[in-house]
Amino acid sequence: MSAEVTDSTGPGGHGSGEVEWGEVEGVAIRFPLVVDEMHSATLTFTVPFDAARALVPGDAFEVLEAGPGSAMLVIALCDYLRNPWGDYNEVNVGILVHPVGRPEAAGAFVWRMPVDQEFTCAAGRQVMGVPKTVEDITFTYDGEPGDPDATVTMRLVMADEPSGSATLQVRFPRPSSEGVDASLEPAMTYAYLDGVPMELGLDMELPPLLLDPAAVEVTLGEGALADELRTLGLPERPADLVMWGENLAATFQVPRPVSGS
Repeated sequence: MSAEVTDSTGPGGHGSGEVEWGEVEGVAIRFPLVVDEMHSATLTFTVPFDAARALVPGDAFEVLEAGPGSAMLVIALCDYLRNPWGDYNEVNVGILVHPVGRPEAAGAFVWRMPVDQEFTCAAGRQVMGVPKTVEDITFTYDGEPGDPDATVTMRLVMADEPSGSATLQVRFPRPSSEGVDASLEPAMTYAYLDGVPMELGLDMELPPLLLDPAAVEVTLGEGALADELRTLGLPERPADLVMWGENLAATFQVPRPVSGS
């Protein structure tokens, strides 16, 4: 269903009014979509350029070169607590790209986005074009924030994973964010919707706590996603940057076709 704009769009392409997109499974879809609370970790990795390019389909996007022969992998682990599309878990796996001819418009092209609930999967695929699939995702919080032994463990088991193992598991310390303010930053996500390149603008509070990458444990299983991450050098390749935050917020704008597409 096409979007019906009920108010104006503000400068810079971010909506100042409401967009009524339509319905998914009888639920009205409106933008901006405001997430009031989530816990989130972001990990970035410098990975081989050619291996990264192989994971970005089509010809609408160019992989951003992070250095000679290298690209950037971004993995976001999201525990949504208050979200109009549900209280769900998500693993967002992307490569930094830009639309062809627009090197200034960098963002993450999402090639996999497992979630653990049906509605957000259907809405994400139909509205945004992001490749959501319903999988088994758990966040385990051991200890209180700031305790010396407190940890967070995200465990993802994809449907093609042999029984008893996890496709992707990430464990890291859980420091306290009390008294630490998160900064609100604009970002862009890219995907294809029925073959049309799409851009999804958002304003999100970045995780404010920097973690020591050496304290982060990444393990892979045997499914297709694990194999794709191995082509990028994981799990042996350490993260360049690891950020964590609790009780963060984000605002997602209405998805739009990439300019010029």
